[in-house]
Amino acid sequence: MGFATNIKNTFITLSPRIFPVLQWWPNVNRKSLRADLMAGITGGIIVLPQGVAFAMIAGLPPIYGLYTGMITPIVAALFGSSWHLISGPTTAISLVIFSSLKGYADPGSWAFIQLALTLTFLAGAFQFGMGLARFGNLVNFVSHSVVVAFTAGAALLIAVSQLRHLTGVPMPAGLSFPDSLAYLFTHAEAFNPWALLIGLFTLGLAVFIKRKWPRWPHFFTSMILASVLTWFLGAADKGIALIGRMPAGLPPLQWPGLSLDTMGKLGSSAFAVALLGLMEAVAIARSVAVKTGQRLDTNQEFIGQGLSNIVGSCFSCYAGSGSFTRTGVNYTAGAQSPMAAIFAALFLMILVLFVAPLTAYLPIAAMAGVILFVAYNLIDFTEIRKILRSSKGETTVLLSTFTGTLFFDLEFAIYVGVLLSLFFYLRRTSKPHIAVMAPSQEDSRHHFLNIIRQPGMKECPQLKIVRIDGSLFFGAIDHIDQYFSELRESDIKHVLVLAEGINYVDLAGAEWLAQEARRWQDRGGGLYVAGLKIIAQGVLVRSGIKDQISADRFFTTKKAALAAIYKRLDPAICAVCTARVFWECQQDPALPPVDDIKQREVARKNH
Repeated sequence: MGFATNIKNTFITLSPRIFPVLQWWPNVNRKSLRADLMAGITGGIIVLPQGVAFAMIAGLPPIYGLYTGMITPIVAALFGSSWHLISGPTTAISLVIFSSLKGYADPGSWAFIQLALTLTFLAGAFQFGMGLARFGNLVNFVSHSVVVAFTAGAALLIAVSQLRHLTGVPMPAGLSFPDSLAYLFTHAEAFNPWALLIGLFTLGLAVFIKRKWPRWPHFFTSMILASVLTWFLGAADKGIALIGRMPAGLPPLQWPGLSLDTMGKLGSSAFAVALLGLMEAVAIARSVAVKTGQRLDTNQEFIGQGLSNIVGSCFSCYAGSGSFTRTGVNYTAGAQSPMAAIFAALFLMILVLFVAPLTAYLPIAAMAGVILFVAYNLIDFTEIRKILRSSKGETTVLLSTFTGTLFFDLEFAIYVGVLLSLFFYLRRTSKPHIAVMAPSQEDSRHHFLNIIRQPGMKECPQLKIVRIDGSLFFGAIDHIDQYFSELRESDIKHVLVLAEGINYVDLAGAEWLAQEARRWQDRGGGLYVAGLKIIAQGVLVRSGIKDQISADRFFTTKKAALAAIYKRLDPAICAVCTARVFWECQQDPALPPVDDIKQREVARKNH
């Protein structure tokens, strides 16, 4: 009976984690369903042109972008954490897929599609595994500058990739960023003015509608009107290429190829796609959660994104993530729960069944105009200026990632940005701030200690007081030891470490403390620690190093520490000291008055 009860209780505890839908489904009612349905219809309309455009960026047939917009959002909504995040095809990931696969197969070919599905499955497996391993907080160590720079660089690459469709110039596939620009410049005579007219008309119309009527589906409307204009002009006579008829159907089952050779080739790219997708999804989900007050579970979001790509790869979907645009529209439209994402996907299925045949009349130049508009909006000029003004380290991350995106492989640019972010983070944590402290001249009775910022502040000639702000771990030992090494060259014999700012001590830090304590003891003095948190003393206690140093060298407050240390100071030095910085030495009746000491010093000098 007890065993069955334990199993039941365990299932009740774990079921919301396994099926996050159980957490928000009880809040669903008729009112919320109505709001989610309206938000879903809006989202379904928006994803239709975006799905087509993003699939073209990825080098896939347009219908695959719509398939991704049908399956991925449903799985991510059911198994993710955010109530408002809308997943599906995105520009940055689409570009990474194209960049990763163009060297293995011709874009749009069956082999290219198979590789895209395999890449999607592997990326989803990485994400799912990271979620199960509770690696959700790892994205906190990746600088926001990486995402900003990569997105800006991807926007330029996307824009350049669409110039071939905008100008009508047939370009060889796989050209680099500078080579693409050079090719267009040297083949300017091949420009098709009619294609350029359609593309710029679509772009200008989308910008006008977006500014004049922000809530109106500007992409959808501008493409429809561009198609009408193309029909009047006569696409065949003017050399305007059309997308062609898309199949009107639901996503078919299509298994990814999982041979060892293919997985070996795509492993690095899949991890880059997984990492980028997680950074996008978590950043978007958090930005909305701040407004709604929802508590986000990053690990669960990893699992949701991973499952959406794993399941999607079996239903003709390529890798997706959270969408900035669709999530923002979903929240603005009044969505109340993940049901809005499900309604959007279902509405898209209905649209595809009726609208897909009409894409036969959609000019590719119009899609290029829409994609140029999307690319421009990806560049966050405000954030870039803020980064350039605020931090040299973040500026280095920004420029390195941006340059890598334009001139190297995209997965390499992501790794460079991530590694630089970790480098600057570790450099900051490996150099904790060390401040020299001195008793307050106004109120030494209450043992107020101030950072020495100005020359002339009085210090005890026998005791140095330092405050360490940061973790005492293996990466910071060298920096801290260098400071203490210089301190040992002075005549100081006692050191008090104010440890309120130390949150963590690892074994290397504990051993350094023991070694440093022996050094000061050999000098005839001592090393003392005040205010070290109980949780930070865990390794010290379990390893026995605290007892090795001696428990009487650790104090809960600086007042207790100063009272105990004062008794260990050399009374001969105290007898001729005029600093009298501590309350204890000011009240010690055994010490002569300061004026007497100064008079004796003057007499000695005169003699």
